[in-house]
Amino acid sequence: MNTLYFDNIVFDLQKSGGISVVWYELLTRICHQNDFCIRFIDNEGSVNPYRRGLNIHHDMIMKGDSCMAVSRYLPVSIKRDSPFLFHSSYYRYCKNPNAINITTVHDFTYEYYRKGLAKKLHCWQKYKALRHSQYIVCISENTKRDLLKFVPDIEEEKIRIIYNGVSDDYCVLDKSEASSAIPFERNKYVVFVGNRGGYKNFDFLKKTITKSNFNLVIVGSPLSDEEVCDLERFLPRERYVCTGFLPNKDLNVLYNHAAALVYPSAYEGFGIPVIEAQKAGCPVIAYNNSSIPEVIGETPLLMNELTEKELLDKLSLLANDDLLKKVREDGLKNAARFSWDKMYQGYSNLYQEVFDQVK
Repeated sequence: MNTLYFDNIVFDLQKSGGISVVWYELLTRICHQNDFCIRFIDNEGSVNPYRRGLNIHHDMIMKGDSCMAVSRYLPVSIKRDSPFLFHSSYYRYCKNPNAINITTVHDFTYEYYRKGLAKKLHCWQKYKALRHSQYIVCISENTKRDLLKFVPDIEEEKIRIIYNGVSDDYCVLDKSEASSAIPFERNKYVVFVGNRGGYKNFDFLKKTITKSNFNLVIVGSPLSDEEVCDLERFLPRERYVCTGFLPNKDLNVLYNHAAALVYPSAYEGFGIPVIEAQKAGCPVIAYNNSSIPEVIGETPLLMNELTEKELLDKLSLLANDDLLKKVREDGLKNAARFSWDKMYQGYSNLYQEVFDQVK
């Protein structure tokens, strides 16, 4: 039977995070198929909740190197004298000449926004893995364009586009039922989800939202004391809440009762929160840049500039009931384009294509 090795290193590199989610969703499905023989490069003691949520039999595991500080940057050694497929969760490749390497590229944030040694080391590792790969998966057309921009020697015919998915935990709820889980009155708050640093433009949002009548719900890591002090220079304590990280079902409740998700990120490889919100029937105000227009579909709520006036103009559109009804309907139709099952099917088709070519 055709053998696939999955390199689970991302579970050791991340405590949580978007790539962990994608890898978890892929593995939960691949473990239940009967077309391939599956093996995992894995350290079973990972505290990553997505790894802990996987039920991988011990006999399927090839123990990974415990010295992550070094091995995370090195190619993987597997002894096998017939062709096999190797797919790493984070920019490693297998040096066995019988390995057929697949690399998934999620984004180019390091290239655009990082500096110094961290950027050099990341790019060195990423580009080496890409150049040793027979196939490369990009999670959006925008990511493919970035790939060909930063690594122009890559052959375009190696590249496949496989979109990320969205959990079925996100859905439209009965709005007539009041929810004690929401921190503000329904439609009186907007939601910000994710990392708050740099290109995510949280600072832009917190400075602008105070000019509106909306409250702010922040989903992500807890606010530091410094962040609280800075935030309250613009927004009084009674107008914001930081929930910390939330399970999908709790976040779905927030989306269902929110006026909008505001997603002012200047760069995304995909942008999963956009689709989560749309699937929950929540309007999305986002920046018209990188992968966002490709993922979000047609909407009048895209900001062409990250300016106070632009965001306030989009927030003012939320008072238009007819427009809002269409935005929600279009969002639900758009979100239906994406699912983790569709993502898995894309990978499964690629794996089968690879093995068909080596028979």
